[in-house]
Amino acid sequence: MTRTSGTLYIVATPIGNLADSSPRSIDVLRSADIIACEDTRTSRTLLAHHGIRARTVALHAHNESEAGEKLLRALREGSNVALVSDAGTPAISDPGALLVAAAHREGLRVIPVPGPNAAVAAYSASGFVAESFQFAGFLPKRKKNSFKELDAPWPVVLYEAPHRVLETVAALLEHFGPERELVIAREITKKFEEVARMRLADAPAWLAGPHRQDGEFVLVLGPGDAKRPDLAEGERVLDILLQHLPAGEAAKLSSKITGVPRKELYAIAVKRTK
Repeated sequence: MTRTSGTLYIVATPIGNLADSSPRSIDVLRSADIIACEDTRTSRTLLAHHGIRARTVALHAHNESEAGEKLLRALREGSNVALVSDAGTPAISDPGALLVAAAHREGLRVIPVPGPNAAVAAYSASGFVAESFQFAGFLPKRKKNSFKELDAPWPVVLYEAPHRVLETVAALLEHFGPERELVIAREITKKFEEVARMRLADAPAWLAGPHRQDGEFVLVLGPGDAKRPDLAEGERVLDILLQHLPAGEAAKLSSKITGVPRKELYAIAVKRTK
């Protein structure tokens, strides 16, 4: 990196309430030569609110490679670039990670400007006491066994869109049972913000309330019970065998390999293959 190279700033922006902009983030955006936006039209509201007139370019999922190369060229030539997403912290379930990785590979300076983040905001308001949590972001379309990796002894944070939230909650209920707790955070920092903690059994009814399926959602699944080490290994072997064998045979062989009771593994196998 030469002394004339520019800096790539990763700037967190409000997820709803414009008052959440930090003084530092405003200063960085105001002084940037280029602001790379997930959607320039969305970012225009924030920039206009603070009287920022910097040059903006679009950097989204469909043009990140092409637009990223142009931004890298600008950085090499000494321009400072501020990367923002539509809301929250860039490159977390949003575009930008490819540009950041490329900047690191070239030895360019990368500086985060921390601020709003929907996952952290929802987790902080969940009340789940844990030494760690898992961020799963947006889950793929529902597939068989798609929730098994979320069955952990720590909270799991998910993002979900309004048209899928009821389906997702129903699937969580089916997989984890009625007593597992869930926090639903919708429209965080916006006018109709709600954060509610409940049993999974009560979540579908809560979402059935007026306008409760509107807006953007963060779901925080409460921690599950810690698994015995032998059971965790039994499930790992079982999952491999289920790719090739029927449930009964897979459970029997997994039991012989790991020592976990066959009956216990068979019950898991049946659930996995429903």
